[in-house]
Amino acid sequence: MRKEVGKSAEDVRRILVSKKTMKLIFRDRTTFEGESFGAEANVAGEVVFNTAMTGYVETLTDPSYCGQILVVAYPLVGNYGVPNGPFESERIQITGLVVAHYSENPSHYTQQRSLGEWCKSQGIPAVCGVDTRSLTRYLREFGTSNGKLLIDDEMKATNVTMLAPADYLKIVAPKITLRYGSWDTKILMVDTGGKENIVRSLINRQASVIRTPWNSDWEKFLPEVDGVFFPNGPGDPMDALSLIEQIRHLLNSDMPIFGICLGNQLLALASGAKTVKMKYGHRSINQPVRDLSTGRCYISSQNHGYVVHTQSLQEGWNPWFVNINDQTNEGIRHIHKPIFSVQFHPEACPGPHDAAFLFDEYINVVRRLKHVTKPSMEIDRLPEVHTI
Repeated sequence: MRKEVGKSAEDVRRILVSKKTMKLIFRDRTTFEGESFGAEANVAGEVVFNTAMTGYVETLTDPSYCGQILVVAYPLVGNYGVPNGPFESERIQITGLVVAHYSENPSHYTQQRSLGEWCKSQGIPAVCGVDTRSLTRYLREFGTSNGKLLIDDEMKATNVTMLAPADYLKIVAPKITLRYGSWDTKILMVDTGGKENIVRSLINRQASVIRTPWNSDWEKFLPEVDGVFFPNGPGDPMDALSLIEQIRHLLNSDMPIFGICLGNQLLALASGAKTVKMKYGHRSINQPVRDLSTGRCYISSQNHGYVVHTQSLQEGWNPWFVNINDQTNEGIRHIHKPIFSVQFHPEACPGPHDAAFLFDEYINVVRRLKHVTKPSMEIDRLPEVHTI
């Protein structure tokens, strides 16, 4: 290891001595080895890969990664450190991190600590020095698989278990209902693990957001809001059967509804369509999608392992966007009602902002259909958040 600028020979020696071997082991005993640079902990999870070149701060705090061990395919990670924010949630959401080359000396005017220090502070194991090219090819060939990250002196650990996938949505759900902003346009966000930039994207368009847990009595707010929003979230959408049933009843109304990622899948299931698990999913910030109504193409940010089965869409529903790479569904919309959703992330963060206009379209629809100012007795009782 070459001597790094800013570190004495004694610092480098101490780093080399302190590093421990960590192994990623799959169910078929395929093993990838590297050196620990995060918390020294044994964990298990679904192993997925992301091909983005930047944006690891936003990626690690995306609640859709709850329960997953993330492999970063781009070889260099950590070079710009970790700022004080903004983040996509209040903590790191991944179960473990696997990278090829980790930069111990980050350099950026906003960085407050290194990626390794951040992971350690939140108990997240991380390993570097892994051949992530071979690892990514393994996942592409055999599909997303469960694996364990184990420290060298604890290789015999047999009590390392995964979180139950059905619990992911409960883990990322907020504990209480909050209100953002006090504008006349009110959007109810039924939170299944939504990213913070979704909220920012709505309030930046002067829409108040009532953010409520998906497993709460959120329907009591419907008489007081002008639109409903279903954001992203982790796991299999079929684990949210009670929510799907609630959405099925909501579809009978004329309420403007917008969904993103998991929200797209939940709306599809509530309408009678089906979802399927992908071999290794879409996790990147350069996925090309095409609007089937206009023919225009956009580069999008994506993070999902399930997709709507287009052929299962029921009468009254049309596919809206399609993935140009593999022709999978990227959005649906109702023929007559103001209900639509996309599989990708128009709020990006990280990623291109090509599709940010979809928030404008949704808010315009909400305001066009808003005829009166609704009472807000329940909403007015909620604690208000002034910054995000």
